Amino acid sequence: MKSFENFEISDYIFLLSTILTIYVARYYYKYFTRVNPLPGPFPFPFVGNLPQYYLWSKGDSKIFYGYNFKKYGDIYEVHLGVRSIILCRTEHIEKLLTPSTKNSHVMRLPNSKGLEELGISGKGILTNNDFKSWKYNRQFFTQAILLPKFTNEAIDWTNKLFDELESYWNKLFHKEENKNKTNFAAWFHHYTNDMIIKLLTGERSYSMAAYFDTLSDKKSGHTPAIIDDSVKLVQALRKHLLGFSMFYFVSPFLRHYVPFFKNKANDLLLNMKFINKRLDTIIKRRRQEIENTPLDKPLLSNDMLTSSITANTPRDTNYTKTVEGEALNRPMTDTEIRGNILDGFLGGTDTTANTISFIIYYLAHNPDVKKKMLEEIDRIFRGDKVRPITKDDFHSLKYCEAIVKEVSRVFPAVTSFARYIDKPSEIAGYQWQADTLFRINADAIHDNKDYWEKPDKFNPDRWMVEGFEPKKNSFIMF
Repeated sequence: MKSFENFEISDYIFLLSTILTIYVARYYYKYFTRVNPLPGPFPFPFVGNLPQYYLWSKGDSKIFYGYNFKKYGDIYEVHLGVRSIILCRTEHIEKLLTPSTKNSHVMRLPNSKGLEELGISGKGILTNNDFKSWKYNRQFFTQAILLPKFTNEAIDWTNKLFDELESYWNKLFHKEENKNKTNFAAWFHHYTNDMIIKLLTGERSYSMAAYFDTLSDKKSGHTPAIIDDSVKLVQALRKHLLGFSMFYFVSPFLRHYVPFFKNKANDLLLNMKFINKRLDTIIKRRRQEIENTPLDKPLLSNDMLTSSITANTPRDTNYTKTVEGEALNRPMTDTEIRGNILDGFLGGTDTTANTISFIIYYLAHNPDVKKKMLEEIDRIFRGDKVRPITKDDFHSLKYCEAIVKEVSRVFPAVTSFARYIDKPSEIAGYQWQADTLFRINADAIHDNKDYWEKPDKFNPDRWMVEGFEPKKNSFIMF
């Protein structure tokens, strides 16, 4: 038998081909002997259904899952990184959508070496499978956004930032090429970036100003250094948002050894280090500001960061928290706070911006709906449409709320989302082993005639019928 030192090129080729043959044989053996085989696109070794994902739908998950739903029906499977069971009916998903505090074995995603490598596994809420840690973080996250002062802060900055946005539009309108065309999607992504960062950290972001400066000869007036600093953070957060799936869907072999994937993975790791460093700096700076403020003096900011830092400290009105009956009266660590802030950005920017853009689209294509909306606004604001919006206005704009709900039904910002079980469970009439990943197709559920009258019709009035309530789990917003 030859030693490796005496191997020729043909020997290496033979060895490699043997290894690949064994891998492929094992891959398809596991595929054809899998538990509960379901219909779905045929997977390939190393890449699963990535070829179909990019060839059929150009990487658009809405198109990909919609195509498969029409072809394979209410329950099917796809292979993107791992096997996923796609569920498209309300009766299939009830157990998975039981409140997480009562259903500790249902999580968003399986434990992932890739997410550990990226440094986000076990932190925050979105990718945290440590139930005790998840529940602790979620408690403070929820407390922060439900505080009345946080609501007031959100309404205040909604007014301020929209005034800023409107001022940029007014300036751009004087240029002839801007009178007939405005990129609402781009503007509202920058608007929500600035809004979310302000509400999460208490610090101003200048994403709108930076975008305006690229469109206008007359600049926003903010110093280039401030804008550049803000843009770097926003761009890093967006790169993370769009790229972290690389560490979930792409195999470790491709990420570590194939140059194209390796370069992208390394770039995302460096980007994550930059985000962590920036957020840690912001957290430490706010801690110092709070420490320098006497206890008898109110804090100037009502953002999530301030609430998180002061939680379980003498400044906290709800001093002791409990998780599973155990008192946890320690303050949050910087790492825990950073995880919550990062999740807040990931979950709050694109969903909000896309929903606003979809609303504008459907209003433009449904003039009767637009007319009724404007009539309600005139009635509530009594002709003074330039005054700031108040909390009472939000509660009074019922038809506007109906429009938001109907847009979210016909074109949800999140078309599908994952749930994962770490214990055996019966789901959709099948008995599943632990470590099974499910994906709930909200698009298919929202468009099902069993749950909605004329589901393909855009009709906000359905939400105005007295006593109307959608069937349980048939409306999934965000």
